[in-house]
Amino acid sequence: MKSVPEKVTLIGAGLNGPLLAILLMQRGLAVEMYERRPDMRRVRMSAGRSINLAISTRGIYALRQAGLWEKMRSIIIPMKGRMMHSVSGELTFQPYGKNDTEVINSISRAELNMALMNAAEEQGARISFHRRCTGYDVKTGEIRVRNEETGEEEIRGTEVVIGCDGAGSALRGEMLKLNRFNFSQQYLDYGYKELTIPAGAGGQHLLETNALHIWPRGNHMLIALPNIDGTFACILFLPFEGAESFASLGTELDVIRFFKERFPDALRLMPQLADNYATNPTGAMVTIKCSPWHVEGRALLLGDAAHAIVPFFGQGINCGFEDCSYLVELLDRHDADWASVFAEFEKDRKVNTDAIADMAIENFTEMRDRVGDSRFLLRKKMELALEATYPGLFVPKYAMVTFHRIPYSVAQARGAVQDRMLGELCNGVDRVEDLDWNKADQLIHRDLTRLEIQA
Repeated sequence: MKSVPEKVTLIGAGLNGPLLAILLMQRGLAVEMYERRPDMRRVRMSAGRSINLAISTRGIYALRQAGLWEKMRSIIIPMKGRMMHSVSGELTFQPYGKNDTEVINSISRAELNMALMNAAEEQGARISFHRRCTGYDVKTGEIRVRNEETGEEEIRGTEVVIGCDGAGSALRGEMLKLNRFNFSQQYLDYGYKELTIPAGAGGQHLLETNALHIWPRGNHMLIALPNIDGTFACILFLPFEGAESFASLGTELDVIRFFKERFPDALRLMPQLADNYATNPTGAMVTIKCSPWHVEGRALLLGDAAHAIVPFFGQGINCGFEDCSYLVELLDRHDADWASVFAEFEKDRKVNTDAIADMAIENFTEMRDRVGDSRFLLRKKMELALEATYPGLFVPKYAMVTFHRIPYSVAQARGAVQDRMLGELCNGVDRVEDLDWNKADQLIHRDLTRLEIQA
């Protein structure tokens, strides 16, 4: 790295901003951050947009690089698999991986954000709150910042600016003005609303603690993730319009009736359902793709600002954190040649972020429609049996994405091959014990050995 620390300006102090700040400061760079919101550590934030996160291997790797993972263990709950709830209340558990080490970790977005901001400030980052980026001059590198409390605006010079400011990125908004800037956004016809299952006596969880709970109902679903205080953060996913939709639930009676019919066991645990539903906003979910992500060596988009994805693979935070770890690895490799770093970062990451964006939408259909289906569950058992017999060669797509650092694009390509293979092996079979292992061996060595896999 250069002997004289450069100053890097980060727009946004959400999750990626503070983590990236720590990794940059470890490399001798000075960091300042501008955040449009108030300091959540000092101001009570409104509820309703704090969906719990699922930290897995990619995110853990980045947190380890920053020296933070061990400190986070006190605010996470490992989830070993999906617990499916039928309308009748029957429970079916589907493990995520082949052993208890392959788990995903539930964590409160707010708790994680506050912990990251504390760690960044302890290492010397300066975070200016109530400061909204309202403009960026790509020629001079100057940003325009408005004080959200006073309305005053000022111009700040930057050497390098990185937009970590999410799907509604102000920096990306300025880059849209560039010639030949490509941008697409695709909203799902579904929205979400946050609800809560309160803790039981003594702060006990009222459902199985170490599981992600899913109530799959075809065209809609409810999920619940555990919090360390004994509560569950629940998210209701419904179409915006239609017979069973947010539009159809216009009154408190409509909401209660709907839950009584579709989620009766959850309703019994949600005494504040009507208040939660009325108070918390209905959120939208969007996939954003764009290019280029950078302006020479002066500006870069990172995380959701460059590639927002829907939450159904639990990879939004993990993908963003992987952005951070990969970016600083390139900095180490290129000795802070920002133009080379930014160009290689986009070249290597975009194919992978496009892949996880597409897989996240596919996984929505799986979670909503298929997790309770007996044939789907058989395929999942087949996957685990094949993985146990051919370790390192047959790896389920979910595992490649969640428990490995295999590039997303490789996981997508191998996953498609394996899906076709499972279709053949499961045809006419009702039990794992009836699997044709000779056929499995032929298919695996014919179709998978030729595909490169990188751990």
